[in-house]
Amino acid sequence: MTKLLYTGPSLETLHREYAKERRIDEAAPVTSASEIRIEASADRVWEVLVDLPGWGRVRPGYRLLSLDEGVAVDARFTWAIGRTRITGRFAVVDPGRELTFTGVAMGVKAIDRLVLTATGDGATLFRMEESMAAPLVPLFFGEGRLRAQHRQFLNAVKAEAERSR
Repeated sequence: MTKLLYTGPSLETLHREYAKERRIDEAAPVTSASEIRIEASADRVWEVLVDLPGWGRVRPGYRLLSLDEGVAVDARFTWAIGRTRITGRFAVVDPGRELTFTGVAMGVKAIDRLVLTATGDGATLFRMEESMAAPLVPLFFGEGRLRAQHRQFLNAVKAEAERSR
């Protein structure tokens, strides 16, 4: 019952004390972590990740609505998955290694970590972690659904990075 009513820290606290410290909210009622191997360099995968206007090409249904200051720490952006509008703010921009941002949509606060690790043989491990918190969020968007969405995004980034390397 506690997780069902969990609201978590404020969005500012999540941004400053969690995302900027390269971690998600492990106490959140919905969390997911998935990883995939991509046969492309970390720099190539990074290019795909920071091409926010191209996210819709990589993953249909994703679209950038606004990006005020480019991909930079504390820069704000608005994007959408389908009809769900998400207001985001970059917390970590570490080229070739990590892109982390916080966001809020319909009262749900989230942290997304996109972490790249070069394998030494020219490939990249791409790990995606996310936490989501809001009262009752597990009832309408559970871990299974989040994990499936992550797998789709990971596979789409893999296809794009490998196709154009």
